[in-house]
Parts: sequence; C-alpha cells; structure tokens
Amino acid sequence: MKKDKGRYAALWAGAAKTARLMVGIPDYDTYVTHRRAIHPGEPVMTYEEFFAERQAARYAVGNGRFGCC
Repeated sequence: MKKDKGRYAALWAGAAKTARLMVGIPDYDTYVTHRRAIHPGEPVMTYEEFFAERQAARYAVGNGRFGCC
C-alpha cells in the first residue's frame, strides 16, 4: 500500500508539472537542478528573476512584440 502512495504521488507531481508547462508556468526546480549540474559555479537566478525572464521570453516583451499575439 505504501508503494502505491509513492507511485500516485509521483504520477500526480508529473501531471502537475506537465499542466504547469502547458499553461506556460516554467519549472524553477528543474532550472536550478540543470544550472547546478551543467553550469556549476555560475550564478542561479532567484525565483523572481527566473519567472520574470521566462515571462518576458514567452511574450517577447522588448523584442518589438507586446502581449501574446
């Protein structure tokens, strides 16, 4: 029974992560893990910096576009 709870928790976490990505909410924990593994010693953005950068990239603010279209 305990194994099933862990399995369901993992499935739920994966589904929640997928849903967030589908609506454009990036995964900060994945970013931090990547930066520490692939770019050790380089700075890691705070959550606020990360969110603002991802939002700007998604909506291309500052690249001559405003909004989503």
